[in-house]
Amino acid sequence: MQENSEDTIIVKDVYKTFNVYMDKANTIKEKLMFFNRNRKEKREVLKGINLRIKQGETVALIGVNGSGKSTLLKLMTKIIYPNKGKITTNGKLTSLLELGAGFHPDFSGRENIYFNASIFGLTKKEIDEKLDNIIEFSELGSYIDNPVRTYSSGMYMRLAFSVAINVNADILLIDEILSVGDQHFQEKCFNKMKELKEQGKTMVFVTHSMQSVKNLCDRAVWLYEGKIRMDGNTEEVVKEYLNVTA
Repeated sequence: MQENSEDTIIVKDVYKTFNVYMDKANTIKEKLMFFNRNRKEKREVLKGINLRIKQGETVALIGVNGSGKSTLLKLMTKIIYPNKGKITTNGKLTSLLELGAGFHPDFSGRENIYFNASIFGLTKKEIDEKLDNIIEFSELGSYIDNPVRTYSSGMYMRLAFSVAINVNADILLIDEILSVGDQHFQEKCFNKMKELKEQGKTMVFVTHSMQSVKNLCDRAVWLYEGKIRMDGNTEEVVKEYLNVTA
């Protein structure tokens, strides 16, 4: 796979294996009584993935549960690392992979904006300048000064998305969390993603909503049992995917 200056994300021959403990002993007593209990099984989640995403592309990762979509997204974010192979990202990256990840439950929404945005590399001055826009987009109003442990899942999503889209990243990685929340805010998020797409941002997202894929993406990558089964035009890939899984 030849690289070029337009490549924003390069995935080269990536494998990822997890150890799954079938009947793990959790206490000392259990370990002594059932010394042969720590049976583990290696599960190869990704099997030789090669993928190149160009600057400005909006790509959907689709597939049934367990196909490796979220694992691949986490590898791109460098939350986890491959057992074999390499992933290169070119540009500032932001991600929305787990609802509320990076939030401290006892901090207020406002405090978590500073905490979370600093993880993405923003200085306090930069966050100060963006604070009003983040709060306005989140529509949290007075709740912004409440501890986030009091937030609903929808409020978490509003805050997380609002921070992520305001860090001026070149690459945006999004997992299924946009399925959380009310219809109004979901539409607002997708409109914002369309705006970011028009600005030339690179986006990769995992979703089970084929309608969202068709509305937003010009390319879809279908993962099946840890391998890429099909990669290409959104309409063609989604049609084939639905024919097989229907």
